Amino acid sequence: MKVAAPTYDGGVHASPHRPQDRALRERVPHGVLWAAAVVLLGYFAAEASLLSFRLGFPLDDSWIHLQFARNLASGLGLSYNPGELVTGSTAPLWTALLSLLFHLPGNVVVWTKLASAVLFVASVHATFRLGRALGLERDLASVASLLVAGTYWLVWSALSGMEIVLFVWLSLEGILLHLRERRDPQRPCLSLPVLALSALARPEALLLLMLAIADRLTAGDQVDLRRLGRGMVAAALFVVPTLLFYWRVGGSPLPTTFGAKAGEMRGLLPDGQYLFMVFGIFFRPQPWMALLAAAGAAVLLRRWRGDGDRGLLIALWGFGLPFAYALLVPQGKHLLLGNFGRYFFPLFPVVILLGCLGGREVWQRWRGLRPLRALLLVALILPTLYTLVQGAGFFARNVANVEDGDVRMASWLRAHVPVEAVVAVQDIGAIRFFAPQRILDLAGIVSPDIQRAIRAATTPEDRFGQAGMLRYLEEKRPDYLVAFPSWYPQLVRAETGFVPVYTLAVPDNITLAGDQLVVYKTPWTRGGLLP
Repeated sequence: MKVAAPTYDGGVHASPHRPQDRALRERVPHGVLWAAAVVLLGYFAAEASLLSFRLGFPLDDSWIHLQFARNLASGLGLSYNPGELVTGSTAPLWTALLSLLFHLPGNVVVWTKLASAVLFVASVHATFRLGRALGLERDLASVASLLVAGTYWLVWSALSGMEIVLFVWLSLEGILLHLRERRDPQRPCLSLPVLALSALARPEALLLLMLAIADRLTAGDQVDLRRLGRGMVAAALFVVPTLLFYWRVGGSPLPTTFGAKAGEMRGLLPDGQYLFMVFGIFFRPQPWMALLAAAGAAVLLRRWRGDGDRGLLIALWGFGLPFAYALLVPQGKHLLLGNFGRYFFPLFPVVILLGCLGGREVWQRWRGLRPLRALLLVALILPTLYTLVQGAGFFARNVANVEDGDVRMASWLRAHVPVEAVVAVQDIGAIRFFAPQRILDLAGIVSPDIQRAIRAATTPEDRFGQAGMLRYLEEKRPDYLVAFPSWYPQLVRAETGFVPVYTLAVPDNITLAGDQLVVYKTPWTRGGLLP
């Protein structure tokens, strides 16, 4: 019988299985959790003060999730317009969770923010435990979780009504289980179904799932193919039904959002400008961690297949997702970043942990030099605190912009446009959630047939395919069009026959596609405005 040699793990001599077992159970210092709660309250206070205690979300996309969830809670399935099943939800698990909140008393926005806040604190806790499982000392793992708690984009996400923090928590828990099972192949393979579940929160997790399988297969004689196979079957039970639903309803195993924003594979060379933009997303709130992440990946590679092996999954995930998207991003369009780069927010804990691994040697070397270590800690945290404070105002302004723009426009449509009218819309979230009219989606998320017309008409001069949109609208003949004229100037020019009937100014806009949102009467309008 082969007996594994004891290894050094974060300052504790033990068998290779026990430290990670403890990491799964170990609690983050209470001060870090309190810090996460205080930060959330600070952002909530900034939102409440700017909006006179009205509550909202920093993106129109948040209302898209709630519209899907409301229809699901009402028994209408994954539909946006009642009776029209679509595959526009990239996060069916988040949609399902939100649908449960509609059955609770009170304001669903409050419940959504509360659920996200709990997931954010859970993600901070999972970051600490993952740091310990990777071999970080308790104090350095605490620093990593504190940096996660103070990263303003993650705090922004926790109050945004988006699926981001659900994906962060599930992916971190799945990676934790992966590390434990990789070192002890006799354990049940639970990591793969957890990672598959995270793919129902964000489709990018399908890449994480494949990387986890690959990392498991590289564990040498520590691979139990039978248990791994069972784990893959369990993962398929979560993923395959969703993919089949997408295929049956939308004609593709991927949600329509992916088709609306991604292009074809560019070849073997990624878009360098895109990768530079992704690096900038991480660098601003976490400059040191972004710079040290490659060193952390090198540490994992040096340990690989030797003493202290933790596999390569977090390095493959942290660097693999940007690279994969850089191969798919359409030329001249960076829609695969998401608003403010939100598609990459879930990687912040991974980047921070890789950075801590990369700087661990210096941290250990200065263990006895308290003044120098204190200086190092200040240097690590100061950029995070600075951007965190700035981010509170940014978050509040985002919410105010959506309220002043899309939410107010929905109120106007509800009051002045007949219920039976069909409205073509650029921002579909709040408008459809608060207004009763059936909509056509110019972006193609819930009106996927427009995507073919857009792609056929896209040129370097017309990168949004506005000529194709016009042909689509001529075919569908909506009664009204609601759009930002600065975004679609060719679509709404005078020659197309669209006549502006209402203009809504969005003051101090930093969030929406333009400073003016306009309602246009179309050449096919079947009824006038209500008095």
